This record gives sequence, C-alpha cells and structure tokens, in this order.
Amino acid sequence: MSGLYRKRRKRPEMNLVPLIDVLVMLIFFAFVTMQFRTIATMNLTLPKVETAGKSELKESITISITKEGTVDFNGKPASMEALEELVHQVGSVTKDIPVVIRSDENTPLRYVTQAMDICRKQGLNKIRLQSR
Repeated sequence: MSGLYRKRRKRPEMNLVPLIDVLVMLIFFAFVTMQFRTIATMNLTLPKVETAGKSELKESITISITKEGTVDFNGKPASMEALEELVHQVGSVTKDIPVVIRSDENTPLRYVTQAMDICRKQGLNKIRLQSR
C-alpha cells in the first residue's frame, strides 16, 4: 500500500508581504539619511524693468555681480581676473554661447561694463542683462 499512496508535494509559494515590508523600510531609510543640499546663491536684487521679456536660455554662461563687486561665474565664486581666464576658455571653444549678466540693482555700472568688456574681448557678443 505504501507504493500506491504517494504524498504530493506542496507547490512552492513566495510570500510577498515580508518582501514589501523590507522594501518599504529601505525606502524610508533612504529618505531619512538623504542629505538635501541647497545651492549657495548670491543675494541679488535684480533691477525691475517693465518692458523686459523672459530670459530663459538653456545653454548660457551666467555672470553674477554683487553691489560690492564680487563675481560668480556659473554659480562659482571668481574674481575679475579669474573671470577673464574663464571667459577666455569658453571663448576658445565657441563664440556663439549667450552670456547672461545678473547684477544687483545697486551695483556700480563699472563692474557690469567691466564684465561686458571681458566677454567682448573674447568674441562673446551675445550678452544679455537679466532683470526681474
């Protein structure tokens, strides 16, 4: 009789509840330990221009100037001398890239014109001034 009676094996099952619990805990752990860093930006109050349009340029160089004359090149601090070298490097690659100059509304005109002059010396003539 033992030869006729065979015990059937139970079909294997995968229990999904523990797997989902582990995945939820991993996601929760990732969010808790994630570091959200803010980009350090210059505190600029752009001048208000009534007739200004939107200046949304995808590929461009951004030069920010504070009222004290400190300069940022694409979000990184630079001096006017370093700005000249950075613009020279970009100008040697392409002359068609637009340059956006952002300055505080109380920035002396000499800083803005100096930045514009540096760009023009390297052949970058697509210069725009950003306003709000």
